Amino acid sequence: MQCSIGDSVGGNVQDRGYFVCIEGLDKCGKTTQACLLVETLNRLGYRASYTTEPSQGEFGRYIRMHLLRRQRRLPAIVEALFFAADRFDHAEREIKPMLQEKMIVVSDRYVYSSLAYQGAAGLDLQWIIEINKFSPLPDLAIYIDVSLETLARRIQNDRSVMEQLEIQRKVQSLYMQLVRQGKLIPVNGNRPVEEVSKTILNLVLSRLRC
Repeated sequence: MQCSIGDSVGGNVQDRGYFVCIEGLDKCGKTTQACLLVETLNRLGYRASYTTEPSQGEFGRYIRMHLLRRQRRLPAIVEALFFAADRFDHAEREIKPMLQEKMIVVSDRYVYSSLAYQGAAGLDLQWIIEINKFSPLPDLAIYIDVSLETLARRIQNDRSVMEQLEIQRKVQSLYMQLVRQGKLIPVNGNRPVEEVSKTILNLVLSRLRC
């Protein structure tokens, strides 16, 4: 898969900001790590801001209210189109303006989630890439890698653990494909929160100081 989702925002952080996304399976700890990263960067004197997908915009709110709360999933094509629409709005309304203000933007999920989750539902990855071509590529994309055993201990919902884990297994396979292609940098998420946070911070700082 040749992943040319969009134009890289490129350049030096002092010139145009820096865009980081953190990806991973459900319950992998990515929200915690994204928030810790923003908090630490701000404490170190950088201007960093947290954002998430689904976004807080009109499309994102609709997804949260009507798609994610459904007992049964919509067709994968419909899901992918909704997420692509929200991503366009997210990029135009939040990500690009903050980068223009020379901020560090940390997104909790981004386009790789669509490739992994809707791809796991059977959609052609090249088609998902095509409908997300407008999405600016992040400067750094991190995948928090956790074992399915770790997820089994964390999952607490009405569906059976095995049903949920079977979905996550397929998603994990696609995320690892992106890792092998060099699109995502893996971080071991089976460790204590503080150790994972330190690894992610060091990854970001090593690039900001280049």
